[in-house]
Amino acid sequence: MAGAQRVKLTDVARAAGVHPGTASRALNPSTVSRVSPETARRVLKVAQRLGYVPNTLARGLRTSKSFVVAMLVPDITNALFPPMVRGAEQVLSAAGYTLVLTDTDNDSDTERRQVEQLRARGTDGFIIATARWQDPLLEEIADHGVPAVLVNRNIGSRRLPYVGADERTGIQLVVEHLAGLGHRAIVHLGGPSDTSTGRDRASAFRQAVEGLGLPTGSRLVQVCASYTEAAGAEATTRMLESGQDMTAIVCGNDLIALGALSVLAEKGIRCPEQMSVVGFNNLAMVERLTPPLTTVRLPLHQIGELSARLLLAEIEGGPQNTGAIQSLLGVQLAVRGTTAPPPPT
Repeated sequence: MAGAQRVKLTDVARAAGVHPGTASRALNPSTVSRVSPETARRVLKVAQRLGYVPNTLARGLRTSKSFVVAMLVPDITNALFPPMVRGAEQVLSAAGYTLVLTDTDNDSDTERRQVEQLRARGTDGFIIATARWQDPLLEEIADHGVPAVLVNRNIGSRRLPYVGADERTGIQLVVEHLAGLGHRAIVHLGGPSDTSTGRDRASAFRQAVEGLGLPTGSRLVQVCASYTEAAGAEATTRMLESGQDMTAIVCGNDLIALGALSVLAEKGIRCPEQMSVVGFNNLAMVERLTPPLTTVRLPLHQIGELSARLLLAEIEGGPQNTGAIQSLLGVQLAVRGTTAPPPPT
């Protein structure tokens, strides 16, 4: 028995009583605004009744587009990224694009291979959350005019559009909060120095400490090898063994803070009675800790949404329409149970 024939756009147009071009515009999220709402509803209802599936390949052949966008993240198990992915996907889906997610496992060779393969398959653009401060691959992307937007991490040259959080204000809020509680011996467990987030947060910490007249010194910042719980634990151990005077720890992200809390618990140092700890990012699980983690809340979903809008503008209108836009979204301090006044001396 012969298989069922594919329902064509002309079939939908005929059943809806409109021109095929009108049916096409009504069923394309990026052009539906050119059709009256009544016509759009009628065409969509007919398409659903007939079981019509848009032929994205044919649409791509007409427009020289694949209608596929790739998002590169360094570690999909990190709870920082799913809200960004969801925000981007919702914007892209509404515009008729498919989002492909790929995990580079924090490896530059893997990142390069994935980008090359995706470009060879005609991917229209990239949302990239894997940037390093000095990143040859991203410089090449900028050189070749490939539509791309960076999220969360930036590159030193600032040559590509970037969407992130106001890192420096976040750290300033943390240090002011701790100083307001009476802390003077505050240290920072920073993120990797080859990332913009690690560099900016460490720089902002030093500036905030100096600006408030708190004790400074070369040992106030301990750089973590990665944004992981294990790296946070290792850096906390180093800081404690160094004999550094401290009553509060400002961590480069929430995972580093989890590592710090685990070491403090192992050594019998009570939080927050003996040591205050602050994270950064406000991952979903940190509010459920005991005590819940004080941290900086980032607009992760909005970061994903804005990055997708910038990329669509770049794909549709060319890079000259977006330039190297640098967008910083506002942050908030979420004060919870891991910060308190320092112990009496």
